[in-house]
Amino acid sequence: MDGCDLLVVGSANADLVVGVERRPGPGETVLGSPLAVHPGGKGANQAVAAARLGARTALLARVGDDDHGRLLLAAQRAAGVDTSAVLVGGAATGVALITVDSSGDNGIVVSPGANALLSPADVRAAAGAVRAARVVSAQLEIPLETVVETVRVLGPGGRFVLNPSPPPAGRLPAEVLAACDPLIVNEHEARALLGGDPGGEPRDRALGLLSLGPRSVVVTLGALGAMVAGAAVCARIRSPRVTAVDTTGAGDAFTAALAWRLGLGESLESAAVYACRVGAAAVTARGAQSSYPTPGELPPAADR
Repeated sequence: MDGCDLLVVGSANADLVVGVERRPGPGETVLGSPLAVHPGGKGANQAVAAARLGARTALLARVGDDDHGRLLLAAQRAAGVDTSAVLVGGAATGVALITVDSSGDNGIVVSPGANALLSPADVRAAAGAVRAARVVSAQLEIPLETVVETVRVLGPGGRFVLNPSPPPAGRLPAEVLAACDPLIVNEHEARALLGGDPGGEPRDRALGLLSLGPRSVVVTLGALGAMVAGAAVCARIRSPRVTAVDTTGAGDAFTAALAWRLGLGESLESAAVYACRVGAAAVTARGAQSSYPTPGELPPAADR
């Protein structure tokens, strides 16, 4: 695992997916498609997405000693991800309950399971791999204290990418924000971190987030692309036009692609152009990991 392009410290879940014509309202029951079980979790998704693109990728996560855990490990290994730091046991594997409506939009409820047991001590035990990685990414489907420890172990010389999803109830710790390069959020997560809506434009949200202390910020905008902001850039990146079938896991594919390209030395703007191509490809097929493209399957970049 030492010296990988991208080390993902994060969650691994079994995705239990049901298609619906529309998602139910409060107190309502709707009929759905047959249940499908897929490997998922934001951390595991990012690791597979990066590996499919050609990155040397490793995953630090925890799964249960159960069928779902074995499914997740098999999927990681099949994609070429180094799983030597994946811990097994202590609780059942995490599960995500996902509904996908007829437009391809999804709603997700996560039961953390073993993800909740990924601890600061686990990060310290993998300190050598954390410091040797070109880029380390994390999400918030694992305990926040584990993310804090990841930042501390990585130190100021490493590059840290955070997707704070699901968003925390309160503010992110200042030391975590200060390490983010970039902080990657969708519009819902941006509003949650800002405690409201700073304005109607993505630029306002990106600059508002930048004022909280991260080194750089990316706000993803779905089919409209992304807004990137940092010390030397504030730019809108357009996404290629595609027909969306299922948006599940597309944000994870975007994050993985962006993190990998940053580790190769690309600028934030250039990396975001590539990540938009990857995210667009991911929504054209069903499932999360099963939808992730190889480089030859990417659509051309959108005109600027």
